[in-house]
Amino acid sequence: MSGFIVHLQGATQYERLDNVVSFVGEDRSGSFGVLGGHCRLITTLVFGLARVRYADGRRDYLALPGAVASFDHNELTLSTRRYLRGDDCTRISQALREELAEEEQLLVEFKHSLEQMERAMMLRLWRMGRGEGIRS
Repeated sequence: MSGFIVHLQGATQYERLDNVVSFVGEDRSGSFGVLGGHCRLITTLVFGLARVRYADGRRDYLALPGAVASFDHNELTLSTRRYLRGDDCTRISQALREELAEEEQLLVEFKHSLEQMERAMMLRLWRMGRGEGIRS
């Protein structure tokens, strides 16, 4: 089985993985695999765990908060905000769960902040409609 190269590109990190013989990831349609010599491919990966297998039998797991995956000329490029890579599936899965929980908490805080801004704006518009002007 012929190997290929994987380029992992995060916002602040980059790694090149050589002698990869298979990649398994997931997009909105479900799980899929890539082997060396695959035809051109581009897709968006969902938040989750992907697998990389090397020619020597080693495996790495990638925790990705979504990514763009493109395969061309026997090179797979994964572009994402950040990623975690390791050979311990349990540890990487736990890190992914923690990251998801952190992102969910940030989203809750962001939504709360937006709701407060919306209430303040509606109050100001209501006051303007009553001729009270805008008060800070």
